[in-house]
Amino acid sequence: MLRNIAGLHGYSIGATNSELGKVHDFYFDDGYWVIRYIVVDTGKWLRGRCVLVSPVAAEHADWEAKTIHVNLTMEQVRESPPVNTDKPISRQVESEVSGYFGWPLYCNPQDDPQPNPAQVERRAIASISTDSNLRSTREVNGYRIEALDGSIGHVEDFVIEDMGWGIRYLVIDTRNWLPGGRKVLVPPPWIERVSWTEMKVHVDVSREAVKQSPEFDASFSVNREYETRLYDYYGRPKYWV
Repeated sequence: MLRNIAGLHGYSIGATNSELGKVHDFYFDDGYWVIRYIVVDTGKWLRGRCVLVSPVAAEHADWEAKTIHVNLTMEQVRESPPVNTDKPISRQVESEVSGYFGWPLYCNPQDDPQPNPAQVERRAIASISTDSNLRSTREVNGYRIEALDGSIGHVEDFVIEDMGWGIRYLVIDTRNWLPGGRKVLVPPPWIERVSWTEMKVHVDVSREAVKQSPEFDASFSVNREYETRLYDYYGRPKYWV
C-alpha cells in the first residue's frame, strides 16, 4: 500500500521490550529513491538522541495504532554507535551502524524499471563515492520543481510503499503558480536531475501538462485506479506492468 511520509511523522517505534521513540524523519538514497533509514527521536529516555533504524528491522506495522514494530531491544539501541543527524551521514557512519546491528548495508532496492540517464549517472557516481548519498525527506521538502518550461511549485511530501520502502511519488504543491493551487504527483523516473545546491528538482513534463494532471488529494490513499489515470494521462509506461 502507498502512504504519505508526512502522515508517518510521530508514529511510535516499538522495540521488543518498550517504545523506542517517535518517527522524526526518513533518509532516502538519492540514486535509487528508496528509504534507507527511519530517523527515530528517542525522547527523554536517551537524552533526546536520534537513532537510525533500517527498514529491514521492521517486523510489522499497526497502522491503526500508528506503531511500527522493530526487532530491536532498548539495550541494543542504547549501546549503538552515536549518530549526529544534524550533519550529513557518511559511509563510515552507515557501516558502523549497520555492522553493529547486523544489517546489510542497504535493504534490497527495487530498481526503477526504466531509469533515465541522469539516474544511471547518479548511481554510478554514488557507487564509487566515499560520501553518503542519503537525503533527508524533511530537508527536500520545499525544493522547487522545475518543469521543461518553468517552475510549477515545490515538494510538499513523498508517497512511499509500506512494504518495499521505495519512494513512488513526490507530492508537488502548485499553489504559488496555479491560481487556487492543486497538488499533483511526479514519480522519480520522470526526474531529469536534482540540483542539491540550488534546491531544485528538474522534471521532464511541461507546465501545460501539469495544469490538467489528475489532482492528488492527500486525504485519500493513492490506489491503482488513480495511478492508472496518472500514467495514462502522461502516456508513460506503468511501473507495475
